[in-house]
Amino acid sequence: MKEKKQSAYSKLMHIAGNHKYMSYLSCVFAVISAWIALIPFYDIWRIIKEILEVRPDFSKAVHITSYGWQAVGFALLSMVFYIAGLMCSHKAAFRVQANLRTTLMEHIMKIPLGYVEAQGTGKIRKIVIDSSAATETYLAHNVPDKAVSVATPIGLLIMMFVFDWKLGLLSLIPSVLAFVLMSTLMMGPKMAEDMKQYKNALETMSSEAVEYVRGIPVVKTFGQTVFSFKRFKSAIDEYEKWTIGYTKNMMLPMVAFTTSANAIFAVLIIAAYIFTGKGVTDTFVLNLIFYILITSVLTTTLMKIAYAGESQMMVEDALKRMEEILSVQPLVDTNKNEVPKDASIQLSNVTFSYADAKRNAIDDISLNIKTGQHIALVGPSGGGKTTLASLVARFWDVKSGSIKIGGVDVRNINNKELMNNVSYVFQDSKLLKTSILENIRMGRPDATKEEVMQALKDAQCMDIIEKFKDSVDTVIGSKGVYVSGGEAQRLSIARAFLKKAPILILDEATAFADPDNENLVQKAFENLSKDKTLIMIAHRLATITNSDMIYVLKNGKIAEGGKHNELIQQNGIYTHMWNEYNKSVTWKVGKAGVN
Repeated sequence: MKEKKQSAYSKLMHIAGNHKYMSYLSCVFAVISAWIALIPFYDIWRIIKEILEVRPDFSKAVHITSYGWQAVGFALLSMVFYIAGLMCSHKAAFRVQANLRTTLMEHIMKIPLGYVEAQGTGKIRKIVIDSSAATETYLAHNVPDKAVSVATPIGLLIMMFVFDWKLGLLSLIPSVLAFVLMSTLMMGPKMAEDMKQYKNALETMSSEAVEYVRGIPVVKTFGQTVFSFKRFKSAIDEYEKWTIGYTKNMMLPMVAFTTSANAIFAVLIIAAYIFTGKGVTDTFVLNLIFYILITSVLTTTLMKIAYAGESQMMVEDALKRMEEILSVQPLVDTNKNEVPKDASIQLSNVTFSYADAKRNAIDDISLNIKTGQHIALVGPSGGGKTTLASLVARFWDVKSGSIKIGGVDVRNINNKELMNNVSYVFQDSKLLKTSILENIRMGRPDATKEEVMQALKDAQCMDIIEKFKDSVDTVIGSKGVYVSGGEAQRLSIARAFLKKAPILILDEATAFADPDNENLVQKAFENLSKDKTLIMIAHRLATITNSDMIYVLKNGKIAEGGKHNELIQQNGIYTHMWNEYNKSVTWKVGKAGVN
């Protein structure tokens, strides 16, 4: 039996916990408010009726004042109920948003780090912030408005047929047509898919924007503006394509819906012409005026339903995106608590593939890295270098085979113990918007200030510290100072120094270092890697020539392996890479028109 699909509102109410009753109460208040809001129209009808009955002696219209004050009173009462409903809906909405963000962040802390790196921090940030915010807007405003949109036509239906069923029936024709157009053309599967693609493009553009802005120091230093902007520009173009496409697809349905929703007044004019063929009566004029007044309410209600429908599609898409993150299985932390006996690393027939990938990212690789040995991973882009290194740090779990540190499978080492043994320095320095001291202390939270200062000294960071008046208490980020890519990298190296892990993984850690900082970064690495087992991913081949072993990875396999001189003699992939690298470092920028 096919499982019934759960609505977005039902999912949100499950997340709301006991606060769901606040949401239910907001809908009840909204419905009461909608029905009370119709009473002033009846009072206006009674005022007009009395005026028509006593003309031309209007002094006999003695109830006009009382009807008028009654209309004002009910209008105010309707407002009170609506505000009360909004207060309830906002309380439920804020709770749902808080629960979602808490759940997402707790889950993100448990899922493989490789997933976070692959998706990009910009995309995940947007899902956590914007998608949860979409649910807040939906529950706080759209759900009460939807309740009003349902209740109002019911009340109007009763009123219409009480006053003049013929006019009431004719008024419903364009309303029903507008509702059909909305439910089929504006809220169908095609529009839902277009909305999904539009959101995908928006998230990609947001992620690329974050990465581009973060890399501006490097871009400006190396003059790679055109190439660096290429991915960002592609994301903008993709977003533009889906925005224009979505707008075009919505154009005709929206025009048809708006025309139908606003055609009620035209229908009433035609009806007045037809029904007055036998003469005009006071009752007919009175009812016609009432219908003309009430038309605006019906039109507004239909527009609210349309907006509520679009909001529902957005929140459904937002929930799907959040569910995608929540569906990622966290790495299972072991209870065995085995401790590695040394800093050796053994990879046995390791195979790994990413979700939905057509081929393995790592394909049956076996390596034996001795304690204190320095190895380098090089090769074409997409060859599997970063993936292999991340598997050692257990950012992912292998699909088959095993990875052992000190004779113990990494899956049998609890997460805290594993992180005590492995330091990972990313190519993109991970500095938080806090003080330099606290950033470095992340390597070892119980470290003293003196130990932090020593780590900064070892990492060649004293010139950075000395130029700030607050020294290590200087705040980095939006509310403080900014550091260059090379300076940020040295600070991240200081953090690795403080951690004192016996295994060090450097993932193209000099990629964002500017020329002024590159030598200092390299010296810091040399100091850091002493007496440590080192895995280094590098595109600047000059930095790995002294490695104990160099492995060339291509298509997830080890294509070549050996020392620098041995690989040069093989005249294979590494030789070609070395020749190309030497050509690149001799490139010079000359004046225009000068060869």
